[in-house]
This record gives sequence, C-alpha cells and structure tokens, in this order.
Amino acid sequence: MRVSSYRFFALDVETACSDVASICQIGIACVKSDDMIQTWSTYVNPRTHFSPFNSRLHGIGPAHVTDAPDFAEAIALVEPLLARHHIIQHSNFDRRAIHGAHALIGRKAPPWTWGDSVRIARRAWPEFIGNGGHGLAHLKRRLKLTFVHHDAGEDARAAAEVVLHAEKRTGQTFEAMLFSAGQVR
Repeated sequence: MRVSSYRFFALDVETACSDVASICQIGIACVKSDDMIQTWSTYVNPRTHFSPFNSRLHGIGPAHVTDAPDFAEAIALVEPLLARHHIIQHSNFDRRAIHGAHALIGRKAPPWTWGDSVRIARRAWPEFIGNGGHGLAHLKRRLKLTFVHHDAGEDARAAAEVVLHAEKRTGQTFEAMLFSAGQVR
C-alpha cells in the first residue's frame, strides 16, 4: 500500500456499551488520490461487557470478539498510516472513543489531524438544517448512499462518500471546507 496514494481516511467505531472507550469494531475507509475508496475493518475485543442496547444497534456481541485483537493490538496495525493523513469522523464520537480507548490502555492518544464530515455536510447542504439534519441516516437517503448503518467499515465508507459528494457539490476540497468552518486541527 503506497502511503502517497491516499488523500484522507475516514474512521468509525462501534462500542460494546455506554463507555465510549469500549470499542468493539474499528472501520477505516481509505480514500485514494483518484477518489476510489478501500475499506478495512476489524472486530476488537473490548475486554468489557456488552450492553443489550448496543448489541441490538450494531449486531456485535461477545461471540464476535472472542478471538479478536484488543484495542492496543488493533490500533497498532493502522496507527502509523493514520498519523500521516487527515482522519474524518462523522461527529465527534469516534475521536472521543479513540482517545478514551488510548487512556484505558495507559497511553496518550496520538496527535492525529481530525476532521468532521458533519461540518463538511453542513457547508455543502445548509438546507438540511432543520430539515432532516446531517446524520448518516438522513444523508444516506438524500445522497442515495448505499451502506449498512452501524457497521464500522460501512459507516466509515459512508463518511468518506459524504466528503466526496460535498467536494463535488461545493467545488472545494475537504480541507477548505473544514478550516473555513473553524475546524480545529
């Protein structure tokens, strides 16, 4: 995999329970320089309980993660690559989860450059404010995206597609939309 061939990554996580650090799945969408998207996902053993609510939401339970790597092992696979690119999340949840999971293993979260596809969507489709909003479920319908909601790999891909659609609609790069909207690096 050539590092220079990626423009940005979109990242999504699913959690086992209400503890934001209880990551049980990580998904990454890798957006290549030609805007093609490759996805990668893995289950993660959160080493904690699963709440019935979360399991109903995403369909992941203890049996799915029995032989999965824990967070430290899973993040080690992708951390070097993520450190060199913008990382897009859809809302602030994923960043908080990554920071929480790092704290849980006694490590400081890496100083990645985060961006939010919700902010990008608000710039591209201001008419959705008060008219369905900028959540993935609404954007799925309005932009005719095809994905399985609450699967980390699929949601990461959807966030990446939102960014690409927004770039086409506005004629601006995702960086221009993020940083003109006051996004913090």
